[in-house]
Amino acid sequence: MPAFVLSPAGVRAVDARLEGAGLLDLAMEEAGRAVADAVHARFPAARALLLAGGGANGGDALVAARHLAALGHPVHVLAAPASHPLTRLNWGRLGAFGVEPGPLTPEEVGRAARGAEVVVDGLLGTGFVPPLRPALAEVVRAVNAARGEGAVVVAIDLPSGLDAARADVPETAVQADLTVTLTGYKTALLFGAAAHRAGEVVLAPLRLPAGWVRAEALATQPTDAEVAALLPVRHTDAHKGTAGRVWVVGGSPGTVGAAALAGLGALRAGAGLVTVYSAAEVPLVTPELMVRRHAGLGEWLGEVSERPDAVCLGMGLGPGAAALARQVLAWELPTVLDADALQPELAGAGHDRCVWTPHPGEAARLLGTGTGEVTADPLTAAHALQERYGGVVVLKGGPSVVAHAGGLSVSRGGHPGMASAGMGDTLSGIVAALLGQGLGARDAAVAGVRLHARAGERAGGRHGYGLSATDVSFEVGGAWLDLARAGGRARFRTSAPGGEW
Repeated sequence: MPAFVLSPAGVRAVDARLEGAGLLDLAMEEAGRAVADAVHARFPAARALLLAGGGANGGDALVAARHLAALGHPVHVLAAPASHPLTRLNWGRLGAFGVEPGPLTPEEVGRAARGAEVVVDGLLGTGFVPPLRPALAEVVRAVNAARGEGAVVVAIDLPSGLDAARADVPETAVQADLTVTLTGYKTALLFGAAAHRAGEVVLAPLRLPAGWVRAEALATQPTDAEVAALLPVRHTDAHKGTAGRVWVVGGSPGTVGAAALAGLGALRAGAGLVTVYSAAEVPLVTPELMVRRHAGLGEWLGEVSERPDAVCLGMGLGPGAAALARQVLAWELPTVLDADALQPELAGAGHDRCVWTPHPGEAARLLGTGTGEVTADPLTAAHALQERYGGVVVLKGGPSVVAHAGGLSVSRGGHPGMASAGMGDTLSGIVAALLGQGLGARDAAVAGVRLHARAGERAGGRHGYGLSATDVSFEVGGAWLDLARAGGRARFRTSAPGGEW
C-alpha cells in the first residue's frame, strides 16, 4: 500500500472525520503511543523532556509522556495552557502517573534540558503558519541549544516552526534528529531545506480507514513492490524488434554527450533498438548504440516516414529545439521531452503519451516564476506544469514528483552523488525505453524515476560522491532485479518448458 502525502487542509479533513466518528481521542492515544514507542526503541530508559503546546500536537506529547513513564523512562513535562479539549483531558490522565507538567518558558526549557537525554518537540503541529511568536521562538532556540549540548531532539509530526506545506525554512525552527510523522508525510518532511530540519523521518500510519486518508491525500508515494508491478515482462520469443525501438533526437556541437547518455540509459533499461539522431558526431559510448548524423534535423524529421515505438528529444539539441519538439509531438507517439525541448511556447502542445522532465530551473522557466518558488512548493509546481503543458510531468529532484491527470506521485530515493552532469539525460533514456516497451506515460514515469534512483543507490555504494551518469546506467539492470524481487517477481516469465527462468 502506498504512503500518502497530506497538506494541512488534508490533515484537518481527516481529523474532522475522526471527530465525527467519535474516534479522535483514540487517534491521539495511538499517535502518542507511536511516538513513545519510537523513542523507547532507540533510547531505552533515556531521561526524556517532553514539550507540549496547547493544541492537538501538545496532546500527542502528553500521551507520549504517559507511555514513556509506563515504560520506565524518567519523564519531565513542560506544557503551555491547553486550548484543545483532548489536550486538557490528557493533562489530567498524566497526573495519574505522578507526572505534573511545569510551565513552558524558555528558562524552564533551558534548565530542564540540561538533565535530559531526549527532548520531544510537541509544540506545534501542521496547522501552524510562520512566523513564531517571540516567546515561542525563544523556546525553539532553547530546544536547539539543548541539541547543541548533546540532547537528541524528536519532533512529533514535524519540527515546530516549519510550515508543513512548504520546503523552505523560516527564520526559526526546531532542528530534529528524528521526526515521527502521523498518518502521512508532509511537504516539509520530503523536500529541500525543511526536510533537513526533520532528521530521520518515521511514518506512523494510524489505524483508520485507508479511504479516509486516500481521499484527502495531496500525493502518493508508491512502494517498490507497486513499482515492480509496472515493469514490463517479456517472453523467450521476444526479439529486438518487439523489445522497443527508441529514437534519441539530440546533441549539437559541444553537447553530444547528452544524447549519448540518453541512448545508453535507454539500452540499459531494456530497449531492443536505440538510435541517436544528432546534428553532430556522437561519441561511441557502447557499440550497441546506433548513431545517425543529420545536419538538418528539422528537414529530416519532416521527411522521414518510419516511426519508432518511442522518442526521446531535447538533450543537447540547442537552438530550434522547440520547433523540432512540435514536429515530434505532432506524431502523437510516446515521447520524452527534456532539456532544450522544454520551452514555454510548447504550452498546451502535450498529449497523453508524452512525458516532460524538467529540473527546478527549467520548471521555473516553463512556469514563468523563480526557481525558489518551485523548490519551496514542488508539488504545486508539478501540478501547475501538468495542467499547462499536458501529458505527464516529472519534476526532477530529491525526491522527484510525477504529475499526471489523475494526481501526483512522489518518488524518494537516489544518492547525493547523483548531483552531477548527465543524470537527467540518463533518466530520459530510461523513461523512453519503458514507453517503447509498452508502458503508458504515467507508469513509465513512475517506474523510470524509481529505477533511476535505485540504480543511483547501487552506484553510490560503489563510488560515493564520485558518481557519473554512466555509472548509474550500468546499474540499471541490477536495480530492475532489486525492484522485481521487492514485488515477488525475481524471475522472468518465459514461454519455455518450466515457465520461468
